Amino acid sequence: MTVSFDSIRKNTEIAAYIRKADESLIALGYTEHSFAHVGRVADTARRILLWLGQDERTAELAAIAGWLHDIGNVVNRVDHAQSGAVMAFRILDKLGFDPDETATIVTAIGNHDEGTAFPVNAVAAALILADKTDVRANRVRNQDMASFDIHDRVNFSVTESQVRFEPGVIRLSLTIDTKVCPLMDYFEIFLDRMILCRKAAEKLGVRFALTINGQAML
Repeated sequence: MTVSFDSIRKNTEIAAYIRKADESLIALGYTEHSFAHVGRVADTARRILLWLGQDERTAELAAIAGWLHDIGNVVNRVDHAQSGAVMAFRILDKLGFDPDETATIVTAIGNHDEGTAFPVNAVAAALILADKTDVRANRVRNQDMASFDIHDRVNFSVTESQVRFEPGVIRLSLTIDTKVCPLMDYFEIFLDRMILCRKAAEKLGVRFALTINGQAML
């Protein structure tokens, strides 16, 4: 049975898991992981695969994986990728998803967190790139700059963030206010994620590039 991304996005059960997962992360002091994040990840993952010439359905599977990828946070932040993969399997199976498509989505979700991630297929690679490049000031919920931790500072310092498609290159272009956060802080937090993005881009047959304040970093 073919199930559309739009039906997944409108599914009230899934929406409840996303909302409750984000509530847990609010309590733990994490940046925003709610509908804005999963929506952006879903859209970027889909656009990456379409740009690379993948068929519409594979791109739609990447969007579905993006929408579902953080539901495991409702269980615990630790191993949330694996928890989310198991939850996604139950949801998709109940909706009558094709087993091959279910397996592709579950594999992508289970391999998106940098602690255990690996771009095992095109959907997983697109999900990794989309998730790890969602860096923006409005993900910071803490409004007290005096109490910012390094994650807050890094995200809050980003005044512009774009994923750009160039011949043979997926580029994350950031503008960072270095008065809020020195570049070294960015690399302290995000270097592992950027290396993972490079591996994901290689899986897709392209190169990952990072530009900060007009300067090429990777």
